[in-house]
Amino acid sequence: MADDGNVTVGGAPAVRELTGLTLTKVAVGPMDNNAYLLTCRDTGEQVLIDAANDASTLLGLLEEAPLARVVTTHRHGDHWQALAAVVERTGAVTAAHVDDVAGIEVPTAQPLREGDRVEVGTCALEVIHLVGHTPGSITLLYDEPGGRPHIFTGDSLFPGGVGNTRGSKKDFTSLINDVEHKLFDRLPDETWVYPGHGADTTLGAERPHLGEWRARGW
Repeated sequence: MADDGNVTVGGAPAVRELTGLTLTKVAVGPMDNNAYLLTCRDTGEQVLIDAANDASTLLGLLEEAPLARVVTTHRHGDHWQALAAVVERTGAVTAAHVDDVAGIEVPTAQPLREGDRVEVGTCALEVIHLVGHTPGSITLLYDEPGGRPHIFTGDSLFPGGVGNTRGSKKDFTSLINDVEHKLFDRLPDETWVYPGHGADTTLGAERPHLGEWRARGW
């Protein structure tokens, strides 16, 4: 995978080999959504983060291997347009935060909460609840053994700022506080950030700008 993890709709996926997991990133749909396929290197079990769009592209990543679970990072429709088709083809379990399941048209089999673990074979992702972009937005943390932390942030954190809170001061304050306290205060600068749209970043690259984001209010 390129250093910035940049992918384009219709382009080749980007692949990164981590300790325990193979990470495949692809861009799909008219809103250039990122979808992430995580494959356990011990067992071959696979988990998809955000079946955003273009089911054929997402299913093509599986290479006939079974898909155990699809995790939806939040309820906005651009992040689950392909969910029904992917689940129908694979029988994968659906998972999302309990506070967002009502806004996802495909039923959620595994409601998630803060601190829950999402298993990927012998590996696991920790659920971090970040309130503001939506009530049930989540980040998924993979603490790579012997390596760096990796976080899949949906639309809660991007290069250059937090997610859109549609002009709500209350929602912005909630989101910036959660992002600062649950991500920046807890995790080191080398933490790799995989957002729901666009290129990757690190917490170290974004940390100096937290004050600017607070001051501008978005």
